[in-house]
Amino acid sequence: MKKVLVTGGLGYIGSHTAVELLDAGYEVLIIDDLSNAELDVLEGIERITGTKPHFEKIDLRIKDDVEDFFLRNEVDGIIHFAASKAVGESVANPLLYYENNLHTLTYLLQQCLKHEIHHFIFSSSCTVYGQPDELPITEDAPVKAAYSPYGNTKQISEEILVDTCKATDLQSISLRYFNPIGAHDSAEIGELPIGTPQNLVPFITQTAAGLREALSVFGDDYPTPDGSCIRDYIHVVDLAEAHVIALQRLFNKQNDAGYEVYNLGTGRGCSVLEVVSAFEKVSGQKLNYKIVARRPGDVISVYADTSKAKEMLGWSTKLTMEDALESAWKWEKKIRNL
Repeated sequence: MKKVLVTGGLGYIGSHTAVELLDAGYEVLIIDDLSNAELDVLEGIERITGTKPHFEKIDLRIKDDVEDFFLRNEVDGIIHFAASKAVGESVANPLLYYENNLHTLTYLLQQCLKHEIHHFIFSSSCTVYGQPDELPITEDAPVKAAYSPYGNTKQISEEILVDTCKATDLQSISLRYFNPIGAHDSAEIGELPIGTPQNLVPFITQTAAGLREALSVFGDDYPTPDGSCIRDYIHVVDLAEAHVIALQRLFNKQNDAGYEVYNLGTGRGCSVLEVVSAFEKVSGQKLNYKIVARRPGDVISVYADTSKAKEMLGWSTKLTMEDALESAWKWEKKIRNL
């Protein structure tokens, strides 16, 4: 049984990926600093899978603690999620993002080389493309100047991985995913941001649950059909499954190069107002929302060409926007006792 370290494994995508790894027969070790996650998530993972992963609370910015973990634990592969991830916050506090997102990656890779861990999956983002020239976006699209420090940290992280794979035996896949939404169908785990949500769907569900007075739609004057930004919204369970498939590709030596990149999305763009409308239909709730000024760092329209992932990984999405919104609402109602 191979041992997989999931950094940020109690976070939104990390916890769902831990579930998929356990279901696929891997032993899972989780590191999380609990800065944007709750320890209760560990119990949710156990309730779904029947297995409680090994967990350690570690701040990956502390190099000595990272080194100590790898001295005490055997690891066969790493899926690296741990990072700060809010575009708006990164614009306001860039140094936090450069420290938290770049130092942590470097320290992990140093331990990979020291302990001969050759398999590394990186949580990247469609933000590396900036505002694309053509849609849908393929992996061959140019990486443009980032719109935010968050996006820039993803670009730099990929460059770090490219250089490391060239110079060493490290085998790595960066998964550039678009906008994860939804929750596990069991409603045992889901998206639970600490403080004000930075992502659309939890703000929608919290507004519907009465925690927020109104949803702010950032701009209705973009050059899109309804004036609101367009994104590619992917169910988090589909996304989690792709991480397991990518790791298996490395374990089975099926990768064509030391470093590979894949887009993970649905291939369809939906506007913010379309998501609002879809949520109202699946939930039966009338959502209170207001149009406000554009948000710094936002691009107009982004959605994926997923043909490479389909061909090379044999992966494609199975779940719909409606599935995602229904599961997100089910999760919200559970945690709020509605």
